[in-house]
Amino acid sequence: MPRAIARGENTDRRKTGDGTLAILNYPGDGTGMKTGKALIDDVDACEVLPGQCALWWLGQQGFIAKLGKIVCYFDPYLALDPSRQVPPLLNPADITNAAMVLGSHDHGDHIDRSAWPGIAGASLRAKFVVPMLLRDKIVQEIGLPGERVLGIDEGIERSVDGVAVTAIPAAHELLDEDPATGLHPYLGFIVEGNGFRLYHAGDTCLYEGIQAKLRRPRLDLALLPINGRDARRLAANCIGNMTYQEAADLAGAVQPGMTIPTHFDMFAFNSADPQLFADYMQVKYPRLETCIPRHGERKIVHRKN
Repeated sequence: MPRAIARGENTDRRKTGDGTLAILNYPGDGTGMKTGKALIDDVDACEVLPGQCALWWLGQQGFIAKLGKIVCYFDPYLALDPSRQVPPLLNPADITNAAMVLGSHDHGDHIDRSAWPGIAGASLRAKFVVPMLLRDKIVQEIGLPGERVLGIDEGIERSVDGVAVTAIPAAHELLDEDPATGLHPYLGFIVEGNGFRLYHAGDTCLYEGIQAKLRRPRLDLALLPINGRDARRLAANCIGNMTYQEAADLAGAVQPGMTIPTHFDMFAFNSADPQLFADYMQVKYPRLETCIPRHGERKIVHRKN
């Protein structure tokens, strides 16, 4: 049975009376959240055995994943945006341990242009993995050395320190395939290392064929957005994702070892209740494991035989 997280365990993010951002924990939430150097120290100290992945949620679609000794950052959103409901857990200069930084598409909460130069300066060996369609633009506009920026798309594999990265198209409302090149501006990443295989969906809706692309070989972990979409948000240029029901049905079709809902916390106008996802999974797919992430807390995910 998946673990259905009690509502009292969720974290409440709100603005304080003077307008500053705070994170308020309900009773029973625990003291595991770390930020800044303490978070980096926790990542560095964590021993990840073969067949395991250690995971830390940074908010929105941002994660740190450690596979063996290799540390990957997915869509780290660190900008000091006043509309955030969750403050940045890290400064770019804190990130001294990155082997890879993966940006699923060129929206500010996924490829944070204000943060990447600082990360590049703090993690001198890090490679940055981006959609091939956008690679040259990102190199030129962010100012990263070209040899450190790796373009990827479906059918292209990249490897950094023994960790392999492939990609599948993501439909951020639409696939928006470039007619001239056949490349895609929005991607999901499949990362394999340490005997573990995870899928970071980026921003996506369901589209014909996505289940088949993800079904084999089996995923050990799927990180799926659940914030949904509607006419109001789309009219305001807030491009949507799967609903929590669609994300659950994708997990039901693909059967990952664990599914974690994401992209539900950062902005009041574009949020969702992750408990609805957990409840739906428990009722419809009771044999699949899921959990609701908590900011800055370590989660060890084990490969299932």
